[in-house]
Amino acid sequence: MQIKKDCVVAMHYTLTNDQGDVLDSSEGRDALKFLQGANNIITGLEKAMEGKEVGDAFEVTVEPEEAYGIRHEQMVQKVPMSAFQGVDNVAVGMTFHAETEHGPVPVKITEVVDDVVTVDGNHELAGQRLHFKVSVEEVREATQEELEHNHAH
Repeated sequence: MQIKKDCVVAMHYTLTNDQGDVLDSSEGRDALKFLQGANNIITGLEKAMEGKEVGDAFEVTVEPEEAYGIRHEQMVQKVPMSAFQGVDNVAVGMTFHAETEHGPVPVKITEVVDDVVTVDGNHELAGQRLHFKVSVEEVREATQEELEHNHAH
């Protein structure tokens, strides 16, 4: 069976950046399952999966526009420490949800200098070209419940 919209797919993968650093991998874990066509995985990888079958192994490079988007420097902001009332120890690497006119946005603290905190609302992989090594482990029709829930069970 070929991968097409509304199929449940199980795959193993290794994700690397342009430098060859492994960013994520399913090695030693269960295969990643997703519903094809439901935007459960990044667009570029989902497009590359189309038409593949169990046993297929391939590599694909996904540009930022079809992955986590390009970096937007306006999403990096300096805010006063007072914005973190109730947080005992504000530190680099912590994540929060900032309330915006478009709803809550996850932000990560990237710098703390005196009473000024720099937060970044970009996805940590924004702006990066991503390289995937993929092996297709399973392809099946989705159940009605999976289609209603918009994800694989």
